[in-house]
Amino acid sequence: MAFRSKAAALACLMALPGVCAEYRVRHVHLRNGVFGSLTIGEDGIAFDEPGKHADHSRKWKFDDIRQLTLSPTVLRVQTYEGRNREFVFDGLPKELPATWYPVFSERLDQRFVAALADERVKPEWQVPVKLAKKVQGELLVDGGRVVFRSDAAGQSRTWRISDIESVASSDRFDLTLTTREREFRFELKQPLAESRYQGLWRAVNRAQGLQILK
Repeated sequence: MAFRSKAAALACLMALPGVCAEYRVRHVHLRNGVFGSLTIGEDGIAFDEPGKHADHSRKWKFDDIRQLTLSPTVLRVQTYEGRNREFVFDGLPKELPATWYPVFSERLDQRFVAALADERVKPEWQVPVKLAKKVQGELLVDGGRVVFRSDAAGQSRTWRISDIESVASSDRFDLTLTTREREFRFELKQPLAESRYQGLWRAVNRAQGLQILK
C-alpha cells in the first residue's frame, strides 16, 4: 500500500518504530464524523484528525489500550482515559484487518476482540448455531481456535483457546463460552457429541493453567 507522501511515511516511522502503515479512515462522532489518518505499527496506534477537532488526535502504545475490537469494517479502541473512553473508526480499507489481525492478536492478548472469522481455520468439527436474538451462524473448532462465523455485521468472532475463560453446557444443544469481552451462549442446531464438548472443555482449562486428570 502507498503512503500519501514521503513526509507521511517519515512521520509514520518516527511516531511508531518498526513496521507501520497509514490509512485514511473516519473517526465516528456523535453526529457524523471526520476523516483523518490512522497509523498502525508494531508498537501502537495513532490517529491524526485535522481541522477543528484536532484535539481528538491520539497516540496509544498497546499498553494504553484497554480493549481493541476489529471487524472487517470497524476498529474500536477503548482506552483507560476517564471512564474507559472509546474511539470508533469506520470505513476501513479491506486490507487493514487481514494485515493487522495477527499483530493485534499477538500484542494485545485477551484485550483483543477479533470480531471477524479467521478463514485460515481448518475445523476439526463444526455445528450450525444461533446466538442471542436473531443472530445465525456456525461454530467452528480446531486445535487452537474457536470461530463463530456469521453474516450479521460485527457478530463474527475468532478466539484462541487461551482467550476463552470458561466453557459450559446445560445439555447437548447448549454451549456457553465466557471471554474477557462477555458471555456468548449458543443454541446448537445439532446435538453436540460429549467427546467434542469434553475435548474443548479440557483444552480451555489446560490453557487456563489447570491440571486436568485423565
